[in-house]
Amino acid sequence: MRRVLITGMSGTGKSAAVRELAARGHQAHDLDTPEWSEWVVADPADALTPAAGKDWVWQEERVRALLSRPGEGLLFVSGCAENMERFYPLIDTVILLSAPLATIMERLAARSLDGYGHMAEERRKVTDLIATIEPLLRESADHEIDARQPIAATVDAILRLAQSVMA
Repeated sequence: MRRVLITGMSGTGKSAAVRELAARGHQAHDLDTPEWSEWVVADPADALTPAAGKDWVWQEERVRALLSRPGEGLLFVSGCAENMERFYPLIDTVILLSAPLATIMERLAARSLDGYGHMAEERRKVTDLIATIEPLLRESADHEIDARQPIAATVDAILRLAQSVMA
């Protein structure tokens, strides 16, 4: 089985891409959900966390078990977490979704009241994180896709890149 990580900052379309991949019949999991991730206590002085004194991390045992499963074809996972680099040895390719800041801010503002980024303070935090974290994601990515296009086009691009991993 080939494993593809779709990563990017909040609002780039990771969750939407995984939903579309699953709808097209692919094995796809959004790791930025409570099933796979959890909030942990972080140093309140750490400016790289999504919330003051809290960080969002993948549940290591669960994610490692998912990525270690044998099988055929492609497995897509999406997410962005402080501890995701620990899983890079289990991932065959990393695809970064990116979009202009204005696009991301529009998407976040349109989220439901309980969706991360809906609140103005969260959007300010995302702006700061884009400036510091996105360059690090870009360095570790094998590919980058401009995700301001419709989700179907973004997923088509993901599938083209994933098929090259299978070759």
